[in-house]
Amino acid sequence: MHKLGRSHRDKIQQFITITGAGEKAALQALKASDWHLEGAFDFFYSQPQLRTFTDSRHLEELYNRYKDPYADMIMADGITLLCNDIQVDPQDIVMLVISWHMKAGTMCEFSKKEFVDGLQSLGVDSLEKFREKIPYMRSELNDEQRFREIYNFAFGWAKEKGQKSLALDTAIGMWQLLFAEKQWPLVDHWCQFLQARHNKAISRDTWSQLLEFAKTVGSNLSDYDAEGAWPYLIDEFVDYLTENGIIQK
Repeated sequence: MHKLGRSHRDKIQQFITITGAGEKAALQALKASDWHLEGAFDFFYSQPQLRTFTDSRHLEELYNRYKDPYADMIMADGITLLCNDIQVDPQDIVMLVISWHMKAGTMCEFSKKEFVDGLQSLGVDSLEKFREKIPYMRSELNDEQRFREIYNFAFGWAKEKGQKSLALDTAIGMWQLLFAEKQWPLVDHWCQFLQARHNKAISRDTWSQLLEFAKTVGSNLSDYDAEGAWPYLIDEFVDYLTENGIIQK
C-alpha cells in the first residue's frame, strides 16, 4: 500500500471503513473498477469470495435475539430492537434498503430465511459489521439503477398481504420518504392532489410510472407530452397543477 499515491490510499481506507473488507479485497475491487468507489462497491458485493466470511452460528444468534417469542420470524418488536442495536431510526429509509437486501416480502417482518440470507449476502454476522455496512447501504440510494430497484421493491413490500394495490396513506408516506432522497419538487403537490381528487388505493402501474414521470418530466412540465402513455391519474395531476395555478402552461 505504501507504493500507492495518497488518493488511492484514501480510497482504500474509505472502502475498508464502509465495507469492513480487508486491504487485499479492497485493493482488488478498486483496481477492477479503475479506482471508482461506487464501481468497487458493486464489484465487491457481486463477488461472494471477496466478502467477509459469515459464521452461521453468529447468524443464528442474531436471528434468535430478534425472533418473536410466539412465531418463527422477526416481527415489529424484534425490528424495533434491531434498529436500536444498529442505531438507526425505524422510520429511516435505510431500513427499506435493508429490507430490499433481505428480499423481505412484507413490511415490519423478516422470515428466518430472509434475515439470514440477507445478512450473508452483505457479509454481516455481527452488530458491529451491521453498523459498519449502514453507510454503504445508504449510498446505494444515490445509484440510479439501485434506487429504481428499491423504489419498485417498496410497492410490494409496503402493501397489505393479499392486496393488489397499495393503500393511499401508505403510498403517500413511501413517496415522501423516497422522493426526499431524489428531491422531486412536485412530491407534496402530488400527495395533496391524491388526497383531494383520488382518495383511493394506488395501482402498481401508477406507482412505477410516477418514477418515470418524476425522472423524465421537468418540474415546470415544459416537456410533458399530453399524448404520452401516462396513466390517467398522472394526466389528471397535470391538469390539477395548471387549474390551481401551481404551474403556468
